[in-house]
Amino acid sequence: MRDIALYHGDGHGWIEVITGVMFSGKSEELIRRVRRALIAKRRVQVFKSALDDRYAGVRTISSHAGSDVEAVPVRSSREVAEKVVPGTQVVAIDEVQFLDDGIVEVISALADRGVRVIVAGIDMDFRAEAFGPMPMVLTVAETVDKLHAICVLCGNPATRNQRLVNGEPAPYEGPTIQVGGHEAYEARCRGCHDVPRDARYQTDLLHVLESTPSDPIVLTHEHLRKRA
Repeated sequence: MRDIALYHGDGHGWIEVITGVMFSGKSEELIRRVRRALIAKRRVQVFKSALDDRYAGVRTISSHAGSDVEAVPVRSSREVAEKVVPGTQVVAIDEVQFLDDGIVEVISALADRGVRVIVAGIDMDFRAEAFGPMPMVLTVAETVDKLHAICVLCGNPATRNQRLVNGEPAPYEGPTIQVGGHEAYEARCRGCHDVPRDARYQTDLLHVLESTPSDPIVLTHEHLRKRA
């Protein structure tokens, strides 16, 4: 995996994003980068969303593999901005998808001031839709590493977060944010991901797909015939 820190000297800031599905090793990779920065004697501050209280608690970033590092819990982007100490060279933030949209401006300002910013977060919620500020976080980053897990059903690369309720796929209408681990989520591929929606939605979607030509060449020819 490329380490952008090798290509930037002191005084140059940038943003690194580690993203992907649950159980793909995002926190493990963030912890690895933090530890490398500490070995390099950089001044490091680590933050995490206060919503994530799994495993070792709210003041620790813990990976599913058992690694951990101390972190300051925050509930908003404003808290991050207020708690960054002058002279800090590296700022790491885990579970950034739980923070507000203001985090984009905060991490951009830090990078502009010469800080190396490392953020980790899930890019899609359980519906496979954009999660919180992640789309804009990805946009302003210098580097993005998208990690994959293994689909628990078929063994293919997993790109989706499957939420479960009593062992069954959670319906589309459920809350976006619901913190949990293996008891509530599975990593699945696109084909095995299942988010039940009401019958009316399924009927409407099928009607749209059946009534829309799938060949762009056909669409072009139809358009030309109408203009002729």
